[in-house]
Formats: sequence, structure tokens, C-alpha cells
Amino acid sequence: MWCFWSTLLLTLFIIFGVVNLLIVILTYSMCWYEYANADPQMIEGRFHGKKLRMAASVILQETFFNMLTIMTMPLGLLNPRRHPQQRGETPVLLLHGLFNNQASWFWFKAFLRRQGFHNIATINISSWHNEEVLTELVAKKVDELRHYLGVDKVHLVGHSMGGIIARNYIQLRGGANKVDRCVILGSPHLGSKLTPFAFAPLSKVLVPGSDFLRRLNSAPKPEAVTLTNVYTLHDNMVLPNANSRLPWGTAIELNNIGHTGLIYRQRALAAVRAALREAS
Repeated sequence: MWCFWSTLLLTLFIIFGVVNLLIVILTYSMCWYEYANADPQMIEGRFHGKKLRMAASVILQETFFNMLTIMTMPLGLLNPRRHPQQRGETPVLLLHGLFNNQASWFWFKAFLRRQGFHNIATINISSWHNEEVLTELVAKKVDELRHYLGVDKVHLVGHSMGGIIARNYIQLRGGANKVDRCVILGSPHLGSKLTPFAFAPLSKVLVPGSDFLRRLNSAPKPEAVTLTNVYTLHDNMVLPNANSRLPWGTAIELNNIGHTGLIYRQRALAAVRAALREAS
């Protein structure tokens, strides 16, 4: 019996891995199609050995990080055992992306703790609620952390959709005076052309040119908040990747890292650490 279940689990794991790999290849293929049509010179060197090795490396890494993130999702349904408790120290609130939950930050949180950050908090952001409901959840958590720890402000770190929710909070929902630093990772500030493939109600606000994004991007930048925008030139979910840039704040551009890799790869984590350490 044990042999049967172990074989079944292994088979399911392999099938899941293959499907995940195909999805990553598909998203990168769509990105390459978009960029090649915009710049036909890219076609000339598409089979160059160095470029093929780089593409294979990014695809395999992104596949691995996606699998790791999805496999840990059940843990995100549990209440975290460790709560921020270092009074007087500015807490870091992590906001995850679309179709993930708070478990996706497990590696990220471990990194921050090794760097001396004690007050780290996460919440679940449902993909099935609208942006205003989710921003209200963030506002409630921010106030809870401030009062519990006896601090005036928090730091926000948002990945993908989490970064958009963070911006909504500080730019449109009056949260700027409660946030010190806001660090954003791979967020589609101008939307993504891949959004129509996402069926969650929340994804409609990420369609390029949506009413929400127009309001958000026309809102004044919050003078009280120091924002750092980290993005990658090889993001397979923000299409085109220029849509992950902002005309304000500090920009940190990375390469050879995929969308999910931004919450795992050392270079991205080091950029976040530097932004938060400067605030400390």
C-alpha cells in the first residue's frame, strides 16, 4: 500500500512539474514574441549559444521557484506561530502576489531574520476580492502593528499585485503618514498584457489602461514615503517589462531573474535588505 501511494505521489509530482515547466516556457515565449515584433533585430541572435543557455537557466529557475511556492501554499492557510514582538522596532509587512498566499514569503522571511529584522508580518491577500477590500485589510494590519509594537510607521514590501495594493494604500487611501519605506518587487505598475489569461476578479485592474491604474498612476507621489522599485528585465509575467518601471522612487534593475525569482534570488533580497537597512 505504501508503495502504491508513494508511486502515485511521485507521478503527480512529475506531472505537476512538467505542466509548470510548460507554463513558464509559454509565458517566456509570449514575451519573446512581443519583444521580437517590437525589435526585429532580436531575431538575428535567437539561437546564439550564450542566449540559449541564459534562457534555459532562467526558465528552469522560474519553474523551480513556482513549484516551491505552490507546494508551500497549504502552510499559508495556518496562522503564523511567530508574531512581531520587538517593541519600538519598525515592523516589515509583506504583501504577496496574485494566486499566492503568505507562505510564499518563507524564504524571504528567513533571509530578513538572518539580517537582524525581528518584526516581520504577513497577511493573506485573496485574488477573489477587489483592490479596495484588500487595501482595507492592509490598513487594518498596519494599524494593528503600530499599536501593538508602539511605533508610528511600518515598512511595506509588496511582490507583484502586493506592490500595487501597497501603492493604493499610500497614494489613494491615505496611508502615507503610516508608512516609512515601501519596497516593490516586480509589480505591473502599467499593467500586463498577460492579464487576460488570469480569471480572478482582481486581475481586471491590472489590464493596461484600466481605470484603476490610471487613477493610481496619476495620483501624486507620497512625499513622506521612500519608495524603492525592484524589477527584472526577464520578468515573464509583466509584459512588457517596461510596465514594471516607475517615474519616481529609487529604481533597481536586475536581469536573469524571473517574476517569482524576485522573492528567492539573492540579488533581489539584497536590494530589499539595503532599502530597509537604510531606513533603519
